[in-house]
Amino acid sequence: MNGLTLLVVLALAVGAFVLWRAGVVHGRRQADASARAPLRPAASTVAEPARVEAAAAAATPIAATPGSPPASVAPSDEPAGVAAERARLLRSLAAENEALRRAAASADAERAQLASLADDRRRLFAECAQARAETARYRDLVIALEDNALPPLLDGPSAPDDLKLIVGVGPVLERMLHQLGVTTYRQIARWSARDIDEFDAKLPEFPGRIRRDGWVTQARALHQSKFGEALPARER
Repeated sequence: MNGLTLLVVLALAVGAFVLWRAGVVHGRRQADASARAPLRPAASTVAEPARVEAAAAAATPIAATPGSPPASVAPSDEPAGVAAERARLLRSLAAENEALRRAAASADAERAQLASLADDRRRLFAECAQARAETARYRDLVIALEDNALPPLLDGPSAPDDLKLIVGVGPVLERMLHQLGVTTYRQIARWSARDIDEFDAKLPEFPGRIRRDGWVTQARALHQSKFGEALPARER
């Protein structure tokens, strides 16, 4: 029994060695056949340069025209939806740029208009301030005349005449003439050319009014009408 078992073990060992040896020989033959066969590039290796060139072409930007956004060449194998979306975005960007340019131009025009309005406002403020100063000056003059006006007198030989009956003489001028000591038609009727120049200089707010309105002639007529006396002209 032991001898039979030993023989079986030896037979199995010999069989395993033979199979191993046969496998080694078969592997060497396949390796030699592969070494003698010509090398052929794989399809993926051949297509790689073409794919690289297509990607480079897609990344190359199109020459942008002035005022238009930059664009890229769409790959030939790009889906139609992607190309349409890119075109829509480019059109939207161009429209936004144009709107911004128009807004900038409008802002410049508005700034120029505001500057012009500011100049007009400053000029009007200056004119208004000047008018207020003139008004205040005349108000002070009228108040001073009213404060220093002569008291009204009863009718009589020494009573002052109503100088307002002379055309061109109002209440303010009458008070100013009273301040200068002129209260009657007789005084004005006897003014000479030199007297007219002197009183005209004393009334700077009403330059040339005495000759322009003919105060002397009117005063003679009013005096003659009131007192029935014709006054001769005063010599120069």
